[in-house]
Amino acid sequence: MSADKNLLSKLAVGDKHGEDSPYFDGWKAYDNNPFHPDHNPQGVIQMGLAENQLCSDLIKEWIKANPQASICTAEGIDGFSDIAVFQDYHGLKQFRQAIAAFMERARGGRVKFEEERVVMSGGATGANETLMFCLADRGDAFLVPTPYYAAFDRDLSWRTGVRLIPVECNSSNNFQVTKQALESAYLNAQETGIKIKGLILANPSNPLGTSLNKETLQTLMDFINDKQIHLVCDEIYAATVFAEPGFISVAEMIQEMDHVNRDLIHIVYSLSKDMGLPGFRVGVVYSYNDAVVTCARRMSSFGLVSSQTQSFLAAMLSDKIFVDNFLKEVSKRVAKRHLVFTEGLKEMGVSCLASNAGLFVLMDLRQMLRDQTFESEMSLWRIIINKVKINISPGSSFHCSEPGWFRVCFANMDEDTLQIALQRMKSFVVRDKENKNCNNKKRKSFQENLKLSFSSKMYDDHVRSPRLMSPHSPLVRT
Repeated sequence: MSADKNLLSKLAVGDKHGEDSPYFDGWKAYDNNPFHPDHNPQGVIQMGLAENQLCSDLIKEWIKANPQASICTAEGIDGFSDIAVFQDYHGLKQFRQAIAAFMERARGGRVKFEEERVVMSGGATGANETLMFCLADRGDAFLVPTPYYAAFDRDLSWRTGVRLIPVECNSSNNFQVTKQALESAYLNAQETGIKIKGLILANPSNPLGTSLNKETLQTLMDFINDKQIHLVCDEIYAATVFAEPGFISVAEMIQEMDHVNRDLIHIVYSLSKDMGLPGFRVGVVYSYNDAVVTCARRMSSFGLVSSQTQSFLAAMLSDKIFVDNFLKEVSKRVAKRHLVFTEGLKEMGVSCLASNAGLFVLMDLRQMLRDQTFESEMSLWRIIINKVKINISPGSSFHCSEPGWFRVCFANMDEDTLQIALQRMKSFVVRDKENKNCNNKKRKSFQENLKLSFSSKMYDDHVRSPRLMSPHSPLVRT
């Protein structure tokens, strides 16, 4: 083994990928025993994957009505030769135009995006890593408010060597990031000789399922502008917002904040969450910095979106009627599924962090912990995975500062599977409460018996000990 290791790079033999985290371990547990209503009804239900399967029927309907959109159909075969030949890494012009227009519509038409600034990448994973390569050198660091997306450690750090510095947030204010926390993390990093190159945000947040309000965004943008560090905003859940305060993009904010240096602002987007197309691997880097756009485009050669995919999506996203209806339905269906799931949890006495976006909730199981430690959180997680047969993600894998929070995804399954998951969870919660009540009764009974025994002993000692008798006692006189 040591000889083999010497033949490979440090990256190849290292353990920085993060595959050994509970976040990925849960996926492995599902892969080894996947639930199926007919073939494996006792299998693990996957609720650790933030995937949007709620609107795939709308896309299928569009494909049936527009067969010419694909070069692999009789109706679209005439475009095959033009698409199958070599394409420049800038990407198809019609694709970049369609992506820019879709990003505008996903933000309510309140902001404009330039097609020249749209850079392709292999999903948001590739887009995030590309920005790290463009903005920082190995050993440099970015601040990231907690809890944050579990795979950021892999996506942003594994190959780039960039460090992530957690900015601790807590449940006392629903995990909202504060200027004080940012300043503290920034100062601590400087005092230890770490060079901070920027701030990374996910808005809407994964795993919180919340969007940042205007005041918070202003604070964050003033912070990065004062420090002259970068702001990378991952906005891949922009269209999943279903309740107030709504979604405000950093692209909107810089229209109002003229004093902010636009060269510091960068957006990551994809079609994986809003459209439910993670398999298409469509990621986007959108930067207001010309040098970053140029560098990112050169680097995109290593993770291009296939021309066939570009061509198909350009046709679909250019259909304004379809896009507008799709975006309305996404919000409506996510809201409905969120309500069904959270109400189901509420009936069994389980609460979640109040949320208004995303394909998941942050479930509060602190009352089910043996004690308020991360060891207890991991013990509970293993029971849920192995006994309840549901894959959910523990908060510690998202660098949550408090034990007992779990991210649970609800949009990657049909309604029947969701109800089965809720029933399993209910049975587990009820059983846990019964066990605790039973233990409490036993403890109370033991304490009462102990108290009674102690009182009895005190009485016996009082009766039998001459030292405790009154000198006027008939027993003494006797």
